[in-house]
Amino acid sequence: MRVILLGLGLCGAGAVGWAVADSTPSKPLTEPTKAGAGGEGLPPPAATDVQLVERALAARKEYESSLKALYEHYARVGDKQRLQWVERELMAYHMMWKPSYNLDVKDVPPPTLEARVNVKEANDLYRSAMGYKGKGFGDDYVLNMRRAELLLREILEKYPNSDKIGDVAYQLGDIYEGRAYKQYDRAAKYFERSVQWVKGSHTDARLRAATLYDKQLNERSKAIELYRAVLDHDTDPEHIKQAEKRLAELNGRK
Repeated sequence: MRVILLGLGLCGAGAVGWAVADSTPSKPLTEPTKAGAGGEGLPPPAATDVQLVERALAARKEYESSLKALYEHYARVGDKQRLQWVERELMAYHMMWKPSYNLDVKDVPPPTLEARVNVKEANDLYRSAMGYKGKGFGDDYVLNMRRAELLLREILEKYPNSDKIGDVAYQLGDIYEGRAYKQYDRAAKYFERSVQWVKGSHTDARLRAATLYDKQLNERSKAIELYRAVLDHDTDPEHIKQAEKRLAELNGRK
């Protein structure tokens, strides 16, 4: 199955299995959200959208699984025309832009993961992912970035204690920041995880996360926190210079 689907640019990797640690009973899906005038009083999205996001993720997974089952059926019975149809639909599904509506729902693993074990299977997946990442032009480029993302996320799902998870997080941050995704909140969080999971790896990860919070996400306090962390932990003179310059600007100094 994996060989067939990777030949299509697809992969059997599921969603990474981390969810929000919230035991509060959810409200019915149909209950309207109450808010004050002008939308004031709305709770943060993470407090209201968990059940809906989980439902959307489950629907995505079921849709993909049903198409894969059709593909296997038509391949088995030798129906070439319908095999081509389902192949095209599978390709379209993986080309579709699919945002992470809530990073805490089956997306970004916790900062407490530890990169402790050299796992051959994780190494093989990482090499395969890097073989796709950044390759091709146009739709081929986008599809290759989807392939790389799925393989990297499979490592986090299956081998969360692999000594490659810091590298995996950094590469996912780079993918989500890039033109195939432009999901900047997701990218910033994975750059942070790269540093949290493996100390001293990818020394520009903090600076890249800080820049995203600063320039793309307009989260000034988070950006300042990370720029200061660059000054405390980084040893690259250029990184330090950039962080100092931007901190001075954010703090209103000449």
